[in-house]
Amino acid sequence: MAKRILAVDDEKHILRLVQINLEKAGYEVVTASNGREALEAVKAQHPDLIVMDVMMPEMDGLEALENLKNDEATANIPVVMLTAKAQDADVFQGWQSGADLYLTKPFNPMELLTFVRRILDAQTETEKGDKTYEIEENIYSLD
Repeated sequence: MAKRILAVDDEKHILRLVQINLEKAGYEVVTASNGREALEAVKAQHPDLIVMDVMMPEMDGLEALENLKNDEATANIPVVMLTAKAQDADVFQGWQSGADLYLTKPFNPMELLTFVRRILDAQTETEKGDKTYEIEENIYSLD
């Protein structure tokens, strides 16, 4: 069964580029053109991963991302932000909002595909219980 990816962008040519490349790689792709449509599509389609732009009409990608991460039912869906907003503050805001990956436009479709595969493969490994990743937090102070 193919993994389902939701691609969200208001620029039709970018949306189509993402869709074609992911479909050629064997993924099922559903699309939306703004954050509000994305939230509706998540409820209806239950995607395994979301690739989403930031600057969109009606509801931007960061607001949609925050809605997804604040909802227990959708909080664990990995989200790749794919956007032209490349300033340090924009990237930081994306990470703070819960993005699993932040890629900037223009982008290399093969790079996007590589990251999508890695995220979904890691998700599959975790679901199977084949690998356990533990992160030990060490907090150091200069005091």
